[in-house]
Amino acid sequence: MAFIVSVSNSAMVANHANIQNTCLSSTSSAFLHIHQQFMPQSVIAKARMLPTRTSVISMASPSPIPTTPTTHLSRSDTALDRVVCKFGGSSLADSARLKEVTKLIQLQIEKSRKYPIVILSAMGPSTNELLAAGDTALKEGIVDVSNVKKRAYEACDSLGLNKEELVDPLLSNLDQLLLGIKFIKELSPRTKDHLVSFGERLAVRIMAAHLRKNVGLPAQYFDAWDLGLQTDNSFGNAEILEISEKNIQQNMEKYVGDDVLAIVTGFIAKDKNGAITTLGRGGSDLTATTFGAAVGATEIQVWKDVDGILSTDPRLVKNVKQVPIVTYEEASEMAFFGAKVLHPIAMQPAMRRNVPVRVKNSYNPEHPGTVIQQERTVDPKIPVTSLSVKKGVTLVDIHSTRMLGAYGFLAEVFKVFERLQISVDMIASSEVSISLTLDPKAESAAVCDALEAQLSEVANVNFQRQNKAIISIVTAVPNSSHVLALAMSAMEEANIDVQMISQGASKYNISFITNLSDADSALRMLHKRFFEESH
Repeated sequence: MAFIVSVSNSAMVANHANIQNTCLSSTSSAFLHIHQQFMPQSVIAKARMLPTRTSVISMASPSPIPTTPTTHLSRSDTALDRVVCKFGGSSLADSARLKEVTKLIQLQIEKSRKYPIVILSAMGPSTNELLAAGDTALKEGIVDVSNVKKRAYEACDSLGLNKEELVDPLLSNLDQLLLGIKFIKELSPRTKDHLVSFGERLAVRIMAAHLRKNVGLPAQYFDAWDLGLQTDNSFGNAEILEISEKNIQQNMEKYVGDDVLAIVTGFIAKDKNGAITTLGRGGSDLTATTFGAAVGATEIQVWKDVDGILSTDPRLVKNVKQVPIVTYEEASEMAFFGAKVLHPIAMQPAMRRNVPVRVKNSYNPEHPGTVIQQERTVDPKIPVTSLSVKKGVTLVDIHSTRMLGAYGFLAEVFKVFERLQISVDMIASSEVSISLTLDPKAESAAVCDALEAQLSEVANVNFQRQNKAIISIVTAVPNSSHVLALAMSAMEEANIDVQMISQGASKYNISFITNLSDADSALRMLHKRFFEESH
């Protein structure tokens, strides 16, 4: 076996700052507005000499991705080139958790040939606290960031960091933004995105400074837009533009290379006009897979607070099983129907570039977790991958008032949904009737009233509001009729009424509707049938 030993001598690493000023101005008519000025960023600043770093790269064919972790690996023993590591808010809740994440980053450096790209969410409940601060400023005229400030200060003090230099500039900008909300009496989706971005921006600055000062690693923080992540202007749920992948590739080569440990904000980006956007809740997963796809990562690791993907919700079922491998399609279906896996859209960049995603537990790092990849071998004795439940669902029955065979009914119904911008979870239809469900997170009483009023012009409509549940069965076996037969026999034995059945076009998902009161019993009965009994 031949080896190449590459030695990279001390390198100059830049410590950059994103200067962002929010100014309040007033006119004689007492009109106030917020002016945001985004100055060009200098990525080359105060230089720091880094220790010599030696890489040993094997020229043999890489071995498969290990399914169990190895605590001490030389670089010649691993197939990992560069990985992306994403850490969620619970993994970053305080300085103690930041130190644990530091150990995980160090372990990954041992296992990989290049420094990982680290994607961070906001620390603990910071996002919710920022939203609450915005509401307080808007409704009560009080500017209060004490919770966010306390968490940032405690982390800095515990880690021996200079909080005045590190976090005070951002906290000052946050105060100014909240003052603007207070005086203008406005909290638009655009302003709200700017507001919540402070959580991730504080987290990366604290983590990078800690890794530099206390661990001696060449860490450098980046707001995701510094490295080219760009979205449209759909504030609150922005879509990443295709140009982002090329931007990230170029900026990673220019500003990161092989000798910088990049600590990058998840969840946030900018549109083409420089306005801050967010990718929606769970969007840090999407940031991680986007960066992983762009740089051709060997693996994307998403660190959560569970041992990978489980057969169902352990809060509802006792004897849950850990699922070692799932496909991208299975993971997407799980997420869409309520399983706490990944952002429903987050699989797409990884699927497109065929980059494996590993879900691991930051509280139990020795556990191998679950690998999400292109294909897997299906055990016919375990035909179901996972079960999930989405509660509080509204069921809508729509019956055409037209004669049988009249065309245009479906088109008119879905024009109403388009006008009101309402998405549908499940649907079953015939020539004269449609049954569908609405996502409880996307609906409100006002939305349902508007929907009912407009649909009533073309059909008879019956709403059963928030008293239903969707039970979702994710399966990878080609013979889904066998799975459906087992599921329906279990429901019959439990005397549970199934009110609607739908199978997705992907064939990976079978879902049905039950009464909300039957949901937990149905889930436990199905888990017993598919995971605890032999077939």
